[in-house]
Amino acid sequence: MPFKYDATGAIVLQEFEGKKLPVFINAEGKESPFDGDSAVATISRLNGEAKGHRERAEKAEGSLKAFEGITDPAAAIKALATVKNLDDKKLVDAGEVEKVKAEAVKALEEKYAPVVKERDTLKSQLDSHLIGGVFTRSKFIAEKFAAQGPAGAEIAQALFGSRFKVEDGKLIALDASGNKLYSRAKPGELADAEEAIELLVEAYPHKASILKGTGSSGGGTQNGGGGGGKTTLTRAQFGALDPAAQMAAVRDGATITD
Repeated sequence: MPFKYDATGAIVLQEFEGKKLPVFINAEGKESPFDGDSAVATISRLNGEAKGHRERAEKAEGSLKAFEGITDPAAAIKALATVKNLDDKKLVDAGEVEKVKAEAVKALEEKYAPVVKERDTLKSQLDSHLIGGVFTRSKFIAEKFAAQGPAGAEIAQALFGSRFKVEDGKLIALDASGNKLYSRAKPGELADAEEAIELLVEAYPHKASILKGTGSSGGGTQNGGGGGGKTTLTRAQFGALDPAAQMAAVRDGATITD
């Protein structure tokens, strides 16, 4: 495993979540702390999950043996439905019974459609609130983004908000291909919200336009605040700009005020 060594030949250590961890260099040359204990625990968990999957598959195969000899499943299902509808020694057309059932289901779906819609709306609003909180609380955005205060969080959410989703009540980050984003520091574990934002920004092709120290104020920039050669905009003025103008203002080091 390619760890980073100092001039004396000792492995370089880095502080991460209260622990001193060796620094690992991946195939792309990126450096990140490596939590060996976490990696071992993850491997053990994955082995346990694989065993569970294998046992369920074996159980399913055993259950299927009871249906050996049935070459036409559709005909067998139809025959069972016909037998179930035997009434006073007269065969009821199974197709008519299924039609009645379908109509009953449709009526229930129509009755509760407004309730389902309201539930989905509330869930969407809750998910949006959870995702928005990721950006407003981000230490990385507050320290690294050129736009200060709420403006930085708003820009980050506009760029990367669609890369987060809520799954089983937990926030999940996705890469550009829609795959779950995994942690560099904790191999095998999903990246938490803060690390995910940093990874997304790192992969963003125009990151120089949104991070501190990478934009250029330029000789032609107008000074709306009276000094320093940089534009000063209120949040209302910034919000009135189209996305291209907002990005240009951030790139030129504009200051956003309340």
